[in-house]
Amino acid sequence: MQELFHLTAFFEYFQWPAPLYLLVGVSLGMLFGILPGLSGGMCLALLLPLTYSLSAEHAVILLIGAMGSVAFSGSISAILINAPGTGQSAATCFDGYPLARQGRAGYALGAAGTSSALGAIFGTIVLVLVLPVGRYLVLAFSFPEYFMMAMAGLSVIIIVSQQAILKGFTAGILGLVFSSVGSDPITGAVRFTFGVDYLWDGINTIAALIGLFALAELVDLFVRKEAITRREMFEGRLTDVFAGVKAVFKHFGVFLQASIIGTVIGLIPGVGGSVANFIAYIAARQTSKESHKFGQGDIRGVIAPEAANDAKDGGALIPTLIFGIPGSVMMVIVLASLILHGITPGPRLMLDHPSLIVVLIYTLVLSNILCSSIGLLAARYLSRVTILSPGVLVPAVLTIAVIGIYAMRGIHGDIITALGFAALGYVMKRLDYPRIPLIIALMLGGLAQKTFHQTMILWGIKGFFLRPISLGMFVFIVLLVTISLIKGQKAGDAA
Repeated sequence: MQELFHLTAFFEYFQWPAPLYLLVGVSLGMLFGILPGLSGGMCLALLLPLTYSLSAEHAVILLIGAMGSVAFSGSISAILINAPGTGQSAATCFDGYPLARQGRAGYALGAAGTSSALGAIFGTIVLVLVLPVGRYLVLAFSFPEYFMMAMAGLSVIIIVSQQAILKGFTAGILGLVFSSVGSDPITGAVRFTFGVDYLWDGINTIAALIGLFALAELVDLFVRKEAITRREMFEGRLTDVFAGVKAVFKHFGVFLQASIIGTVIGLIPGVGGSVANFIAYIAARQTSKESHKFGQGDIRGVIAPEAANDAKDGGALIPTLIFGIPGSVMMVIVLASLILHGITPGPRLMLDHPSLIVVLIYTLVLSNILCSSIGLLAARYLSRVTILSPGVLVPAVLTIAVIGIYAMRGIHGDIITALGFAALGYVMKRLDYPRIPLIIALMLGGLAQKTFHQTMILWGIKGFFLRPISLGMFVFIVLLVTISLIKGQKAGDAA
């Protein structure tokens, strides 16, 4: 790995046409990330056939280039129109969209782009440092730890519902009910399908996410006949974007904390970015002395999930490179590409193909820097979306969202799901019920159910408390919930 630090190696690996493959990968990753419904996994799956005729190095550059640009791109639509392009951008909506409503979309995009790029660099540095001992870290996590991580994410429900605890709990329980629809992950028993075959696979979380936030917001804009941002409030200056960049360094502690969280969660196969950005958001909110500002347009609520989103990719590469166990869906496709080129993933990969690892690391960093740079340069123009009249914005976004949802799996039921959750989201918005608890419970409920049963089968109830990491996480969650309730009680007494 010493060649990683030689400048000559950089130019050797990125001779033409390697830069072209990087640019193509980043461009397609941004397109699939920014359009609601089109996922990074879909983008890489479509690119996979194109890698057949390429060398292994060029295939890695194309695929990792696309993968590295998806996370920040998904946050662009999350900030501008409350429509996360990917599930891992959901937490960015909490404070990113309120900032857009206040006319500060450029500020939010500037912070998101900077924290994404720096988070990727942080995750990659950790990857390089941890690879020699990474196997011990990966093996330290099992089902009890996965369950505790899901529970940590679900504890956000209590944190974000302090102002209306009953309504928040109601929304959270509804989300858990929705997450139980379909086949039981352990027994295979079918639940809550009401004879509808489409529901056997459960509720599609991306379709639900788009409906609950993006489409519900479109309905609200259409009914109110108002733009997302009033023109007199709009700040489309370049200085607003730079203010977002500086905010990351002003709140560098939040960035660093979220990057560590993202990297650690990334190295756990199958957990994914949704857990990383929720837990990073929790940590940022709970360690702040002004936690009441979160959810109302606090820039720290943008920095934390964005840093975690991109730092997790470095962590996800650790089990991928060490054991050949993909840390995410996108890593599955990267490994498939390597197998197509006769390269066997696993422990021998680092010994037999060190140059390929170097290319992968360089590409991960460069793709994030390139994507964030494009986003920052375009931020002041992208933010103008927020002042478009509903007559223009609503039909355009609705068309894109519906096409994206259908393209995801080619199933009409996903469109019906999105429209159903759009109606539910609009009703919840009108009745002042928080939608965040519902989507958190929907996205993490399945992971919690599955890992709970797996732990009980292998170890019983003691499995949650005999393992040091699991026990430590349990104590952390109890403290987190207790502190949140105390803060909420004090805030209520002060009012």
